[in-house]
Amino acid sequence: MKPADAHDVAHISAAKKPTETRDAAPWRAAVKQALWGVLLLPCVTQAAGGWQASSTGPGMINRGMQAASPALTSPEPVSGVMTEVAWRYVLTGPAPGDLRVHLCAESRCVAIDGASGTTRGLTNVSASESLHFVYGIVGRGRLNQPLRVLSNEVMVNYR
Repeated sequence: MKPADAHDVAHISAAKKPTETRDAAPWRAAVKQALWGVLLLPCVTQAAGGWQASSTGPGMINRGMQAASPALTSPEPVSGVMTEVAWRYVLTGPAPGDLRVHLCAESRCVAIDGASGTTRGLTNVSASESLHFVYGIVGRGRLNQPLRVLSNEVMVNYR
């Protein structure tokens, strides 16, 4: 048997390449397609939008009463459901320890803690619903200092 020379090796390699390429092409294409699917999946599943709104808030002089902010609505028509809402409010002074604040959609309210944060408590509520803050101070009688909400802000994420 004669040893293979460089010409024979090149000829054998060339003969095998089309077969390898033909066999590997569907596999590579499938892997490539699967990788693109995995890479794009977060974009598809999280494809969504967001809107933000702000307003001034109410003033409070008595305990035991509730006051609501003006409605906060999307500046543009939106469709979808809320996934997460970030909020922030600013008061004229320190928050009384017995201040209770709720963030409300037309169909549901959620208690919020602190002057800023995020909540998933309004998940699956229509993203087109307006939101408003409801402030209340537990107890009875007049506050030592009137309390005013200088600003209310929401940032709504939806899908």
